[in-house]
Amino acid sequence: MRVPLSWLNEFVQVDDIPVEELAERLTLAGLEVEEIERIGDWWDPERIRVGEVLKVEKHPNADRLVLATVEYGTGEPLTVVTGAPNVRPGMKVAFATVGATVINGYSEAREKIKLKPAKLRGVRSEGMVLSERELGLSDEHEGILELPDDAPVGTPLCDYLGDTVLEIAILPNIARCMSIWGVAREVAALYKRPLKTPSTDWPREALGEPIEGKVEIVIEDPDKCPRFTASLITNVEVKPSPFWMQRRLILCGMRPINNIVDITNYVMLETGEPLHAFDYDKLVERARRTGRETPRIIMRQAREGETLVTLDDVERRLTPNDILVTDTAGILSIAGIMGGAETEVSDATRNVLLEAASWNFLSIRRSMVYHNIFSEAAKRFSRGVHPALAEIGNRRAALLMHQLAGGTIADGMVDNYPAPPPTVVVEMDLDFIARLLGVEFSAEEATDILQRLEFTVEPLDERRLRVTVPDHRMDIEGQADLAEELVRIYGLDRLPSTLLADELPPLRPYRDHLLTERTRDLLVGAGLQEIISYALTTPEAEGRLRLDGDVLPDEAYVALLNPSSRERRVMRRTLLVSLVEALQRNIHHHDRVALFEVGFVYHRREGERLPDEILRVGIAMTGPVEPPTWLNPTPPAADYFAVKGVLDELFAHLHVAERITFAPAEHPTLQPGRTAAILLDGERIGVVGEMHPLVREANDLPAQRIALAEFDLRPVLAAVPDGYRIRAVPRVPAVIEDIAIIVDEATPAAEVERVIREAGGSVLADVHLFDVYQGEPLPEGTKSLAYRLTYQAEETLTDEAAAAIRQRIVQALADQLGATLRSA
Repeated sequence: MRVPLSWLNEFVQVDDIPVEELAERLTLAGLEVEEIERIGDWWDPERIRVGEVLKVEKHPNADRLVLATVEYGTGEPLTVVTGAPNVRPGMKVAFATVGATVINGYSEAREKIKLKPAKLRGVRSEGMVLSERELGLSDEHEGILELPDDAPVGTPLCDYLGDTVLEIAILPNIARCMSIWGVAREVAALYKRPLKTPSTDWPREALGEPIEGKVEIVIEDPDKCPRFTASLITNVEVKPSPFWMQRRLILCGMRPINNIVDITNYVMLETGEPLHAFDYDKLVERARRTGRETPRIIMRQAREGETLVTLDDVERRLTPNDILVTDTAGILSIAGIMGGAETEVSDATRNVLLEAASWNFLSIRRSMVYHNIFSEAAKRFSRGVHPALAEIGNRRAALLMHQLAGGTIADGMVDNYPAPPPTVVVEMDLDFIARLLGVEFSAEEATDILQRLEFTVEPLDERRLRVTVPDHRMDIEGQADLAEELVRIYGLDRLPSTLLADELPPLRPYRDHLLTERTRDLLVGAGLQEIISYALTTPEAEGRLRLDGDVLPDEAYVALLNPSSRERRVMRRTLLVSLVEALQRNIHHHDRVALFEVGFVYHRREGERLPDEILRVGIAMTGPVEPPTWLNPTPPAADYFAVKGVLDELFAHLHVAERITFAPAEHPTLQPGRTAAILLDGERIGVVGEMHPLVREANDLPAQRIALAEFDLRPVLAAVPDGYRIRAVPRVPAVIEDIAIIVDEATPAAEVERVIREAGGSVLADVHLFDVYQGEPLPEGTKSLAYRLTYQAEETLTDEAAAAIRQRIVQALADQLGATLRSA
């Protein structure tokens, strides 16, 4: 939230506090100041001043230029040449004399330039009347900046128009500070200064006829709408807001529209109560279409199939979760979020019905996310606005409409308040507070701090207080919350540092955690990069991973009640959806992408409140398997074998390789013939393969091989032995020989390796498949597998001993697999 200090100063004096000190105090109190923006701090006070145009004359040599004579409070008036279409005599302007630094309004780079005297079409110009862009206030450059009529001529512009804006991060626990008044409360408490309140009293001369009989308010569900107030302002004049209001709205990041709409936005920023202004005459017209003379405003939930065109001209399909403001003719607005286009205020509006209400924050949050409308009103209502604020906001806005739009306020206010929230009272034990904070507060100190925060405090005894919580503090429920308030104002930086008095508990290793970290280290060592992604996704995203494109309903997932976005509304059922999202973000920026994630997937359990949380490993590889070098300028692309090689290395280093096998399989994301199931002791724990081209196309990925793997990690960790045998470094050289065998093309290489290892016994130290071949001159339906065998014994092997082992292996392959030795 943007907080101009000039506006804040109207509620609590801050102009004598250094800005950096104020920002630090607020940050330590929980209002994190993210940025300090200084408006006009670079304007030269001697050369950029408030000026007044005395006269405007035609340029003798140019049709589109004029000569403006400007009084600026110092010396004789100066004449400048300008092409501004809105310059006129009597106009107050921002005036810069020669030597001033301004922004080049005709440059996209917006660099600063120093004004020099110049001749324009033969006439000397001694300065410049400035636009908002030339002052750095906005991109507006169509005309010069027009200042209010009461702007004092000669005043340095930095004093008149300069300001400092604090950008404050409004975290969920400080929603009460989403207003200038709310921030002022905190400053007043921190600095022990008096706090002013917004003026809400309606003067007698502003009042007209009683409001009774002008409008009826009906609330169908008080739980969804605890309070609804309405006031009527008649005979308003819709026109631009005064300069000071427009300026404050702009500083807060809002666009001025007209005085009526601007007042509703202004009061929302000032008090924290969002409001909505209806064209009352349009409401009356709608009522008459249904046989009524006056509007009947009804708060209810939406019905299936209803739609509404909102103020942004978007037709929105409503859901039963939405709360609506309606009348007898139909829907007026989505409550607390955005109004409808039919009854909005226009230049022709003469009578305004002003709404200020309170809504169920959970309902507003659901609707806000569903409709993707993050309006300023929705941001506030979704975090909770106390019903008591509705009357304050309504009265304040009605008063401003009288002052700034000339309206007459109907005497009284329609106030339907069926569900006032109970007053929160907390008994606070100061001994408990001391144990919690490590700081002793006396009853007097605690009372002083809490009263500065507008709590009502009554002593019960020397160490106990009864604390009544003010309306705007919807976050206070118990003693721990009051302890936080005490320490915020006392100062977190003043808390003493203490050492733990108790003996530290023994640190016992957690086997699964250590092995999970070992898995991460091994995958990084294999050249992969770890990602940590959202566990939230959409059924549509997972549906795009299926060749058939089937999308499971939300009910098949663990769904969030209040998702922050429709793109993050269910818990993922597979890591592949997160890996594909990461590929989409990275594949166009890098030739090689090799990622892995160790994370949970979530599967619903029928009849159970809690889901299965399954720990899995996911891998995605595409592009070259390694960076190109001069030896290998075009390394091969990652494919099924690249990912399987990573898995082989992982399982080998975890000492479970002998229990892992791979078998041909099918998977809705992967390409047939390039997909294998990962089996642990014959039980399927995962899958590895290459993404199907149609799935790749459905996810907007480029036409290149993408290899994927996903498996359950916990069964693997359970299979990791607590200990394993190691062998001494060999003292004699190994014997290495190659054999090539011919087997049926359906025979898995893993099965061939198993037979080789069993037949080779302990002397066979390593088996490495280095070639696979099919085609002439091999018989049809067969393939050739070439292996490099490494024999390692404690004593040097003779040729005869090596040949005997080889013969034993060849015979076993023939007996068990029908394999034959391939001749040269």
